[in-house]
Amino acid sequence: MVKRALNPVNRIIVIGGGIAGLSAAYYAARNSIQAEITLLESGSHWGGKIATERVDGFVIEGGPDTFLATKPWGAALCRELGLGERLHGTNPRQKSTYVLHRNRLQPLPDGLALMIPSDIPSILRSRLLSLPGKVRMGLDFLLPPRASDGDESLGAFISRRLGREAYENLIEPLMSGIYAGDGDQLSLASTFSYLRDLERSHGSLARGALAMRRKIPAAPGSRSAFLTPTTGLAEIVESLVQVLSARRVTLRLNAPVSLIMRHSSLYSLTLDTGETLTADAVIIAAPAFAAAKIVSSLDPGLGADLSAIPYASTATVSLAYRQSDLPRPLDGYGYVIPRREGRRALACTWTSTKFPHRAPDGHALIRVFVGRAGQTIPWNESDLLALAREELQQTLDITAKPILSRVFLWEKAMPQYNLGHPELLRRIEAALERHPGLALAGNGYRGIGIPDCIHSGELAVEKILNHKGHEGLRS
Repeated sequence: MVKRALNPVNRIIVIGGGIAGLSAAYYAARNSIQAEITLLESGSHWGGKIATERVDGFVIEGGPDTFLATKPWGAALCRELGLGERLHGTNPRQKSTYVLHRNRLQPLPDGLALMIPSDIPSILRSRLLSLPGKVRMGLDFLLPPRASDGDESLGAFISRRLGREAYENLIEPLMSGIYAGDGDQLSLASTFSYLRDLERSHGSLARGALAMRRKIPAAPGSRSAFLTPTTGLAEIVESLVQVLSARRVTLRLNAPVSLIMRHSSLYSLTLDTGETLTADAVIIAAPAFAAAKIVSSLDPGLGADLSAIPYASTATVSLAYRQSDLPRPLDGYGYVIPRREGRRALACTWTSTKFPHRAPDGHALIRVFVGRAGQTIPWNESDLLALAREELQQTLDITAKPILSRVFLWEKAMPQYNLGHPELLRRIEAALERHPGLALAGNGYRGIGIPDCIHSGELAVEKILNHKGHEGLRS
């Protein structure tokens, strides 16, 4: 909960109309009733990477399609917006997930929901690992924890504890589905820090995972780890825009900000049009590279650190078919593709199985993900559509022409929390302390999911209303 403001804030400007910026504007309006609040978005629509199309009975997500229920900020905001009863979990009846292994789909072993192999019999039965690979995983029970507390890459950590084969065949494809990253570059401390905590506290990942399973009771079958509104994540965006309009927040699309400066106690923002706006406090909820350009004149060091956060470009391709055109049933949520397979696709979600209400009866909706760190992808719709159809033909033997398709291209969409990211954040936080009333929000810092972005917006509001420099990036 945001505290009562210690200092009067009369004008607040939020830059960026994605879910982080919308959430920041919402919490600012809720907790600073007397303030004038303006939300500026450089593009022509609200929601950022949340892009939902509803067409011919299909619900098609161009960006994320769910959010984690275990991180409370997403569901909490939905309840505040009156969307609590509209939240759906994933299909509990067909929840298998597959891994592409040597051009064949193999079931993902049970017990890997938290990136930890906690179901030993399932691992032993899996065809994703050779016998030597399974033996190597078992050494996790015997290997001592690393003495040093320094950061290491996710790939190095998993390889050290469970072996390289387990990393490449099990963990890497799951990690890539979250971060679209290179696990040999991603910072363990910035992505899955709890794995290092388990190693320290239990001596091994397996013992830590088994201890967690004993402490946490099994959830009822109807409870899902992922949630989404009935007709797509755009419901959250639409509700936020409606609430902000009702609260007299000024909403401006097509209003890119070129730079920010500070004059006495006020911030001065210059738009690309040359227009100048002033505010007591500013929240920048744009991607880190865009924020870097905005603050570069105000604080070159801060701008340099923000621009040092790398991003990967991605795309999603959704294709609709008649069920009769599919040679095999879509009996699960889909499959992930390890980097070592050499495929151009990253993963494939069987949307109409994961969420049956998102396709009309007798039809199937499939989504192919393309793009990961270090990979160049086609950058036009026709080539991406051809790539997706090639993937479906190669893996699922689908040769029919889709009855509907949608392609979404996301340039520099996924921030990469690579080695050195914690140090970057410390320098960014130190720089923000020099600028009371300035805060950052978004997925470039301490969490890439929707709940993380919502929480970052709430924390940014807390920072500017209390004029403290330590909380702008905490999550």
